[in-house]
Amino acid sequence: MNSRVLNGANEVIARRPASEAADRRANRSLVGGVNSPVRAFGAVGGRPVAVARADGVSITDIDGNRYIDFVGSWGPAIVGHANPRVLEAVHDAVDRGLSFGAPCEAETELAETILGALPGHDRIRFVSSGTEACMSAVRLARAATGRDLIVKFAGNYHGHADAMLVEAGSGAITHGVPTSPGINKELARSTLTCRYNDAEDVSETLRAHEGRVAAVLVEPVAGNMGLVAPADGFLEALRDLCSRHGTLLIFDEVMTGFRVAWGGYQAICGIQPDLTCLGKVIGGGLPAAAYAGRRELMDLVAPVGPVYQAGTLSGNPVAMAAGRATLEICQQPGFYESLSRASAEIVRHIRESAARTGHAVQTDSIGGMIGVSFAQRPPRNFEDAKACDHDKFGRFFHAALDRGVWLPPSGYEAWFVSAAHGPEEVSQACSALDAAFGALG
Repeated sequence: MNSRVLNGANEVIARRPASEAADRRANRSLVGGVNSPVRAFGAVGGRPVAVARADGVSITDIDGNRYIDFVGSWGPAIVGHANPRVLEAVHDAVDRGLSFGAPCEAETELAETILGALPGHDRIRFVSSGTEACMSAVRLARAATGRDLIVKFAGNYHGHADAMLVEAGSGAITHGVPTSPGINKELARSTLTCRYNDAEDVSETLRAHEGRVAAVLVEPVAGNMGLVAPADGFLEALRDLCSRHGTLLIFDEVMTGFRVAWGGYQAICGIQPDLTCLGKVIGGGLPAAAYAGRRELMDLVAPVGPVYQAGTLSGNPVAMAAGRATLEICQQPGFYESLSRASAEIVRHIRESAARTGHAVQTDSIGGMIGVSFAQRPPRNFEDAKACDHDKFGRFFHAALDRGVWLPPSGYEAWFVSAAHGPEEVSQACSALDAAFGALG
């Protein structure tokens, strides 16, 4: 950790000349200087910081400044960056080859581990991204039901496939394109949008389109409009409505899967979806995602069934090794309890710091996820999330960054805690966040 952080939370990092130069260079060849929009700091202002390395709980930029990280590569780094056990598994896999384009035992081993944590799921198909997982699950739902319409929720982000990029959260709304140009209007009309945490809205939509809705796709815990927990009874109502209307229920657990609990949020709420989309943690930091479900649904996918989906790097042996090693660590006794305690301690301190400095802040945690919103009341849906004070979050983000805490550069993003966030790291981060609140005035 940079001594300027450890020696006092009020000492700040004044400039990052190497990162500034790197951003100018990147903008000459990369679109916007980045390969994913939220990295461009569009929601918080300023120039993005270029990373040199990540280790344990720390991110180090190319100017040599180190930060306590609450981004965690946007979720995958649940066991910390460059975990020795994960690195060993990756090195062993690399020694055998980077990619086969053929079956390998590592695929089956990871599949068995994941399915063992998902009751009612018999088969799984690996892909390379959460976008692919959600896109493929929707295609499968349409094929299985013979219906065309999909219900999603405003502020839920399911990747950038055309049908899913309708009233999406996260980077889409940050950059002003909740419905992106380039999407076929007819395809967009096949996606119906409801209010998150409003089961009656879903009921009315299903009744209005009786017999035409293939699936309801939902983040069981919304993580792309800040962290928004499901209201009491909301997910139960979705399960009941889907069952009554012959509609499949798809849980997008790309973010929450193995992040909030072993088996994801469905293990916490006790609700069994028909299909589950996974990503992030199951790749251990390498590109891997998946969709899973019961046998009669998944056997509609090629080569067993007629629903086509393929990928050159799907089931990549190195990614499978990283994912399996990560999940083995997650299975250790007390892992999720420790993760939840660290998250809860950070939330408690944020509440105290905000109250002491006179700022209206809503914050909560579920497992290894944290939400922080500058608002008078907890957000329950996308409209609430948009009404939060995102300008103040931007100032807070930079105040924290300058004091050695790496936060998501958008108020629409969840924070991520890892097993590397021990008591000392949590204490250091909380001191810096306290100073960041004080700097807001």
